[in-house]
Amino acid sequence: MIEIANLTKKFGNFTAVNSLNLKIEKGEIFGFLGPNGAGKTTTIKMMTGLITIDNGDVRIGDLSIVKNPVEYKKKTALIPDKPYMFEKLRGIEFIKFIGNLYGVGREDFKRLLDKYAEIFGITGFMNNFIQGYSHGMSQKLLIVASLIHSPEVFILDEPMVGLDPKSMRILKDEFANLAKSGMTIFMSTHSLDTAEEVCTKVGIIDKGVLLEQGSVQEIKSRNKENKFEDIFFKLTDEK
Repeated sequence: MIEIANLTKKFGNFTAVNSLNLKIEKGEIFGFLGPNGAGKTTTIKMMTGLITIDNGDVRIGDLSIVKNPVEYKKKTALIPDKPYMFEKLRGIEFIKFIGNLYGVGREDFKRLLDKYAEIFGITGFMNNFIQGYSHGMSQKLLIVASLIHSPEVFILDEPMVGLDPKSMRILKDEFANLAKSGMTIFMSTHSLDTAEEVCTKVGIIDKGVLLEQGSVQEIKSRNKENKFEDIFFKLTDEK
């Protein structure tokens, strides 16, 4: 579903991402792990067209972000690490704006809005102005807006930040439901526990280089360790 091939990004003499290669299958929940400055957010920005790619490509099925950027982006949804929201809009107005961008039909819009607003507990806040939302409520609004066009690929940069424990549990459960329906989820996270609990596959990156990939159990077996945390720190401390 997602194929990242030789993806490279440099800022002057600094190589933020160095020839990254990944294949992520349809319906997987892929966790992208690494310390601060490892290249996670830069990778996500290249995957979503927020910054240019110096070398390589990202494909969703047959669509290349380099050759078919508009059609490629129609298949994706992104929640960035520092999202910008139109705070003078009401919640419902923001979601309608996103729905209109993707050409979501009226019936589909209502069905998906009712479903996800209920799941994430924002139904009673839809007519409030976004500027009055808490960080957690804003994050939940972004999730609902991102799902309103039923993307094939959902990309999230640190999605759990700012969510209370109940909302985190709801999001984790919904990830599992979305993956079962065929949606592919790619998320960066600092939480090794979240990665181990939720993700079907993970990749560990540091200094722009992919160090490990596979299921958590596969990585434990290869590294002859029982604790995923110990493997992560060993890999990233040695680089």
